[in-house]
Amino acid sequence: MRVVNCLSERLNPEIVLRRPNVADGPAVFNLIASCPPLDTNSRYCNLLQCHHFASTSVAAFLEQTLVGFVSGYLLPERADTLFVWQVAVADSARGQGLASRMLQHILARAELTDVRFIETTITDTNRASWALFERLAQSLDTSLQRSLLLERNLHFDNQHDSEFLARLGPLAR
Repeated sequence: MRVVNCLSERLNPEIVLRRPNVADGPAVFNLIASCPPLDTNSRYCNLLQCHHFASTSVAAFLEQTLVGFVSGYLLPERADTLFVWQVAVADSARGQGLASRMLQHILARAELTDVRFIETTITDTNRASWALFERLAQSLDTSLQRSLLLERNLHFDNQHDSEFLARLGPLAR
């Protein structure tokens, strides 16, 4: 997972967070495409994220413009674990702590009270993502464990950096 965001305490109160819906799919595709080094998914994938995973994802809007998106899902065999797929924040909304606010928004949903762990994958050099999840662990008063999950040469044919599993938890609920 890659995060494109700088954290600070200045959060714009005019940014509205809500569950995504299928109509948000094209805007999600465009937002992610505008946030290198995020991997772009197909438009179809983004439509399905907004439709099938709306309860574990969040869209952030400033006026009518999508400025942030977090996609996630509950692991099929571990319903107590939220896997965060991607976090994207538009240039215009960076430096406001939006990524952290979006993650907290998802965790606050009534249907996710059984979530005790958060997982994501992060490349070793992605300092912004590590900082985000370290701060999130700290704000949730829990630990962050790191382990190699997907290796560059074995899983990515040397075309992508190794991905480390970041696991936060257990969460006090």
